Amino acid sequence: MAEGQYFEGVGRRKEATARVRLYPGGSGAVTINEKEGKAFLPREGDLDKALSPLKLIGVEAQYNVSVHVNGGGITGQTSAILLGVARALLKTNPELRSQLRKAGFLTRDARIKERKKPGLRRARKAPTYTKR
Repeated sequence: MAEGQYFEGVGRRKEATARVRLYPGGSGAVTINEKEGKAFLPREGDLDKALSPLKLIGVEAQYNVSVHVNGGGITGQTSAILLGVARALLKTNPELRSQLRKAGFLTRDARIKERKKPGLRRARKAPTYTKR
């Protein structure tokens, strides 16, 4: 990605962490972990979801987006990128806060995997009860 001034935001979800950089004056190019956006997130709708804060504001073609994401799975990484993009957009213009907050883009989804409990097979699944 081109060097120069950029706005950075960090997003997290489950075990995924995304460092997002928005380069102003771009053409809308998206690079995720040194790959093109569509190649990294091939599932339909994932890239659109990750870049939805840009679409909400209507500036998707005015910024080049560079992302370094690690940990977690596809869904967690997509949501982490979304939060990172929203936070980076906020640094470009703090007046966008109410718009982004209303759409729910600035709230970190705190749900994580529940721990396994003793005597159970998973967090809540119990062994089959037998009377005799």
